[in-house]
Amino acid sequence: MACTLEKFIHSLDPRSLPRVLQIQSGIYFQGSIYEMFGNECCLPTGEVIKVIGFKINKLIASICENNEEGRCSSKTELSLNFPGLYKIVVDKIPYLSIEEITRKVSIGSTRLGHPCFCCQEDIKLASLTIKQGEQIMFNSVEEVNGTMTVNCGVVRNNQSHSFTLPISQQGKFYECEDDQIYTLKEIAEWKIPKTRNRTVKLFSILHSWDSSNPFPENFDGSLILAPVYEVQAVMKFRKDIVHILSDLDIEVKDVTDFYDINCFLQPLSLEDVFEKTGKEFPMVAEIIEGPVQSNLLYNLFYPGKEIIIHKKYQASRVLASEIRSDSPKRHFLIPASYKGKFKRRPRELPTAYDLEIARSGKEQLHVVATKAFDSPHEELFSVSVGDQFIVQQCQTSEVVYEGRKKVVDVLACEQILNNAYEEVLLPMYMEGGFVEVIHDKRQYQLLEICKEFRLPFNVKVSVRDLSIGEDILAAVPGLQLEEEITDSYLLISTVSNPTDSWEIPVYRLNMSIHLLSKPVKETASSPTRTIVEEISEEQYYMVRRYENQSLHPPPRPPKKPAALGPKCLLAEPSQSASDTSLKNLCADNTKKLSSNQAAAVSELQVTCQNDLEHRENAENMTEAATLEKTSVIKDDTLLKYETEEEEHKYDYVDENLIENIRKKFQEGTLHDKTYPPKKKRGEKPE
Repeated sequence: MACTLEKFIHSLDPRSLPRVLQIQSGIYFQGSIYEMFGNECCLPTGEVIKVIGFKINKLIASICENNEEGRCSSKTELSLNFPGLYKIVVDKIPYLSIEEITRKVSIGSTRLGHPCFCCQEDIKLASLTIKQGEQIMFNSVEEVNGTMTVNCGVVRNNQSHSFTLPISQQGKFYECEDDQIYTLKEIAEWKIPKTRNRTVKLFSILHSWDSSNPFPENFDGSLILAPVYEVQAVMKFRKDIVHILSDLDIEVKDVTDFYDINCFLQPLSLEDVFEKTGKEFPMVAEIIEGPVQSNLLYNLFYPGKEIIIHKKYQASRVLASEIRSDSPKRHFLIPASYKGKFKRRPRELPTAYDLEIARSGKEQLHVVATKAFDSPHEELFSVSVGDQFIVQQCQTSEVVYEGRKKVVDVLACEQILNNAYEEVLLPMYMEGGFVEVIHDKRQYQLLEICKEFRLPFNVKVSVRDLSIGEDILAAVPGLQLEEEITDSYLLISTVSNPTDSWEIPVYRLNMSIHLLSKPVKETASSPTRTIVEEISEEQYYMVRRYENQSLHPPPRPPKKPAALGPKCLLAEPSQSASDTSLKNLCADNTKKLSSNQAAAVSELQVTCQNDLEHRENAENMTEAATLEKTSVIKDDTLLKYETEEEEHKYDYVDENLIENIRKKFQEGTLHDKTYPPKKKRGEKPE
């Protein structure tokens, strides 16, 4: 029986795909226009198509200003990325069986795929009875002993009870109230049942009202959303995949049972190819739809191009992100074959716990404090801005608090003084701020970094990879190498040049092919060509999620003892209000500086700290004059550093810069790379 394409798609179960349709009443455009905006618009009567997939392309919203569904003032078209948030209005029409729910409602493993229903009558099971009106959460659908069932759950007295319901279960099931808010894309993917519309309430717009806003001003009504699907289909005498909107004015008839489905083109995605057994490789294929990425390699893979898929395998990559304080950051996957060279960049380490994680046995970790910390114990060290430390090891130490001894975790360090070392202990709960000082000027290959250092690791490209046309990493001012991952790849080449092979990702390249019955000639192996792949924010989090799904989270840093909190918040009696405001001024200015000005942070903070000490010794200086002087010193110091940075473009927290800071406010000289004899804490310098 013939019906409109829209009605057929609305009632189509995705699990029954593919389906063969015959056009019963076609649509024609005058002239030779067969496609508009990437969608097929001319289908003659008698044409046969094979539907291989469909998805919601857009939504038609009927605007009901008075929340009366029968009285809608106008309709508007909304794209799925329209910047609004919505609340769902409960559908008052019941479902008459579990089977109808599974056929019309999206049920999946994510949070959005767990719809809730209630039944108007009790459901008696072997282990428990579901009471009338009790909320039932549908979690997943699976087959058990040849019977399709739904895994469900109810919550009673804060305890979850799981059970299964057969899809043959009858009854009137109503939607439960949903107090969550959703985007249009989330509603389209999960919250619009098949053959039904969805009524929603506009909760908020994600940006200010403008002339392009489709809703009336101060709109407080409801919207009835009707989906328009995009149908992916294959035609008998065409090699490409056609895209048809479901609201196209045609009538179709399902002839799947009377047609040989194998006579159509069999399009395969890269995921489908990867699932084939290793014995089926190599294979020859023709590209039906090429990738949309604007990359020199991917531009070679256009529709109609014949390629050889040699094999499938797993390959390693290093996940890297651009170092910058603002967002969005750029993300990259770097192959192990990358031939560029890197120089180290200083790391910012916010806590003492991060110092313990960052230290290694191959070299000493040298850091400069960028934030002051007052220790509540005499046994532990109080840090001033500009203090330098060599990090040693984590250990325990006894401290005295309110007359009682306690054992706490501490980080043993050596403070670098003018002409000596002093052994100090930093509490592990210390929330300070440190910047690494880089002494290593070597240039490293990527594999050397992964072998010799612990990731994450900060670097900058010093020598670009000359084997590739454009090294996109060379223009990035700083990179953080985050972790090594393993991903799925296919090795391919063109039929015209089978020795020139490329590595392409399986799950991030949207490309459709169909296999050809052509023999593959054996070719001599040649080096595989790889590229540095720039990935989107969404792909970045997907890669990290799949890579780390079997790993345990890192240990949390130790917390500051609760008993120590009040004492740390008390101000010293000898410190005046103006002293406190001066320290706050230093801290506020530090927060405003970007991460690549870490050296300027140290200089600015040391200036303020030493100026405060001089001020405490001056008896006849007024508060206003002191603040004015401090401001002048601060501005001059920062201006001087910015000028030097522009001239020299420092890549490191340079020891010479720190040495100049020390010379300015302290006597003596910090000896670069020549460490003086160690002195224990408490000993006076000779």
